[in-house]
Amino acid sequence: MKPLAVRHRTSARTLLATGLITSLALVSGCAKSEDDSADKDKGSASQSDQGQVVASPSTGSGPTCAIDAYGAKKLDLKSATVGFSQSEKEANPFRIAETASIKAEAQKQGVKLLTANAQSQFSKQISDVQDLIAKGADLLVIAPLNSDGWEPVLRSASAKHIPIITIDRKINATACKDYVSFIGSDFVEQGKRAADQMIESTGGKGEIAILLGAAGNNVTTERTKGFEDRIKEKAPGLKIVFKQTGDFAREKGQSVTENLIQSKPGITGIYAENDEMGLGAVNALKGAGKKPGQVKIVTIDGTRNAVQGIVDGWIDGVIESNPRFGPLAFQTLDTFTKGEKVSQDIVIQDSAYTKDNAKAGLGKAF
Repeated sequence: MKPLAVRHRTSARTLLATGLITSLALVSGCAKSEDDSADKDKGSASQSDQGQVVASPSTGSGPTCAIDAYGAKKLDLKSATVGFSQSEKEANPFRIAETASIKAEAQKQGVKLLTANAQSQFSKQISDVQDLIAKGADLLVIAPLNSDGWEPVLRSASAKHIPIITIDRKINATACKDYVSFIGSDFVEQGKRAADQMIESTGGKGEIAILLGAAGNNVTTERTKGFEDRIKEKAPGLKIVFKQTGDFAREKGQSVTENLIQSKPGITGIYAENDEMGLGAVNALKGAGKKPGQVKIVTIDGTRNAVQGIVDGWIDGVIESNPRFGPLAFQTLDTFTKGEKVSQDIVIQDSAYTKDNAKAGLGKAF
């Protein structure tokens, strides 16, 4: 088995069309200046480690969306108003970095930005987006809390022909009709890579638990599916004996793990579907008198605290889920509003942290 840090995705979905390919050297607002030396003819570009990197620079192999098909009108992004709806409280480092990236790129591009935070309440997010529309947003970037229940927003946006891009999580709707594009990770693949790390860390034997993310969104469903399918395929000696939601929250992850330790004292490994729950699990293990590495923990996100957890011996691996969507989101909007095609699914490539690279990688963690 290859080391996790050098294992790359082999699945490639179509990405942005010609106008966007030349921009893949973008970095986030909190990263250093972008590399302008990209070779446009090669259809690929170097990028800061902190920026988004698409899974493949190829085009034409999947569904795309153009402004005429969507039913909107061309406009100059710099003269437009963009509304951004954040889903969760910005206590989570992922959401902090995500919002900061959107704001930084809007400022860099000179684009007027309206923002709202749903504070982890789905009903508030729906009203937030409707309020952004009422305030004159010409374009919308949405980080959805849930995948279902977006019909009121979609109707309002459709009535005013407002293009929508979703980041990080999908909504259950029709691309190039209800929304333009989804930009995010391959969450099934993340689950598979987490399983590979768990198999490597445990030797493929023992009893493991899953701290599930929040219900009602594709991230939880797909990260679970990828993990379970890979364990079943490659490690029949690893038994999943416990599954309970930790709602992507550190406190909940800790309380669930405390219950886990009581009910399954011989647990071998814990797969936490985000770093915050994994860090909560670490707190629970410390409280129970466990030693670093006694229970193998694998998480997903790439926060600085989780990567430090690898350095300290409490966490075995972290699959990155890069939150710095700002440059790629605004480039997608710019390409689309100029009348050029963009991909309906823009899948980014995530790295990973292991014991081999965690200390050196702390600087790029968020």
